[in-house]
Amino acid sequence: MSTHSITIKPANHIIYQCPIAKKIALIDKVIEENKKLNIVVVCSSDVNALRESLANKDVKVIEDRELVKDKELKCDFIISYDMPIKAIVYMARVSKATKRAVMLLDEDEQRGVHSIETLLGRAIKQEAIEGFMYEIPEKKEEDPNRRKPLTKEQITEIAKQRHEDATKEKPKFEKSDKPKYEKKEGDFKKKDFKKGDKKDFSKDKRKSSSDDKWAKKKKAPNKFLGKDENGKAIFSGKSGERNHRYDGTPRDDTPRKVGKKISIKARKPKED
Repeated sequence: MSTHSITIKPANHIIYQCPIAKKIALIDKVIEENKKLNIVVVCSSDVNALRESLANKDVKVIEDRELVKDKELKCDFIISYDMPIKAIVYMARVSKATKRAVMLLDEDEQRGVHSIETLLGRAIKQEAIEGFMYEIPEKKEEDPNRRKPLTKEQITEIAKQRHEDATKEKPKFEKSDKPKYEKKEGDFKKKDFKKGDKKDFSKDKRKSSSDDKWAKKKKAPNKFLGKDENGKAIFSGKSGERNHRYDGTPRDDTPRKVGKKISIKARKPKED
């Protein structure tokens, strides 16, 4: 048999839900109700402070480290003041009891119960004693502007309405229903032109005045002004004729000879 085997009945193994501030008063109450039994109170730390706080000074108060070392320790009733560091340590606590075992847990300590129950292989019964229960938080007043949740009937009605709207046959669009637009002066479309007509691109027919910047402008003649101090040619405007070898004299547009001439001699026919 394991040294941490539990012999007490599950009905006598209980967790009391109790806030930390009321734990001492609840332990005093439990001790008074079971004063005929051999009781041991165990905690994970601050054993001296707990011993001084109890009303009954004859009850043995022990820390987890001392309890694990004492292999011969046995009692009728063991009271756990708090949640131990590990689940296996709690098993060591309960294994010392022969009749009853109680643990007092604050709301924040409840998260450690799952690991103990997993190791134990069953759930531990929990009880709340009147006057030592958790404080129930005050219910917040409902916001009058908050939207109330829909009932099942309302949700069904909305779903039906959406289905009807989605499956409703839409009216066919007729040409007579098409909106008519009045043609304004100056507007023209592709269909307004007939074969042989010429488009008028005069200023009054343009869509906007911004198109004037794209109109073809007459260029002023580009004149040769001379050369600068570096000997480069200077012209009155931008020109494709800008060439530093150009001295202002008219150019000869005769194309230059390009490539090398190859003379090809005709072959003489072979004599039979």
